[in-house]
Amino acid sequence: MRTGRIERKTKETDILVEVDLDGTGQYEISTGIGFLDHMVEQFSRHSLIDVTLKVNGDLHVDQHHTTEDSAIALGQALSEALGNKAGIGRYGEAHSPMDETMARVVVDISGRPYLVWKARFTQEKLGEWDTELIEHWFHSVAQSAGLTLHCQVLYGSNNHHICEALYKGFARAMRQAVESDPRKGGAIPSTKGQLGG
Repeated sequence: MRTGRIERKTKETDILVEVDLDGTGQYEISTGIGFLDHMVEQFSRHSLIDVTLKVNGDLHVDQHHTTEDSAIALGQALSEALGNKAGIGRYGEAHSPMDETMARVVVDISGRPYLVWKARFTQEKLGEWDTELIEHWFHSVAQSAGLTLHCQVLYGSNNHHICEALYKGFARAMRQAVESDPRKGGAIPSTKGQLGG
């Protein structure tokens, strides 16, 4: 079973995350931030990774801790589910259109976290979510899951579409990258014999 479960409790947030890499895209998401819920739901549905994410955060302060800590916990759960990464595709790439917007997301489950971010927003909020936190969410997931992650908006003008295209692209890229490849015979996809470090 390629599953992960993380419980993370700090003075700022109380989080439960569960993932199943071999799921069907079922989700139960409750972060207290409506637009973030919507984006994680998109990630689950389009990656086919089942995700449960329940967050009780200090939203009376602001949205930063809830956004960051939920992304860290999700990345940790993905890393736990991947284990030693034997037999996975490792790489994934997706072009994600959303009306006038086109995003490209490329991922390498390398164990070497890195984010390249080439996207910008022209409004401060989507729903009640601060758009400056979107890049931070992707950065936190990449760091905690050990992903080399490149996110680029090729073109687009609608902020909602830009954000959703990025999340759907990430989902589709991850779906490819976590898939088990029977031709690999359970081998770790690296000539070093390990990923990371």
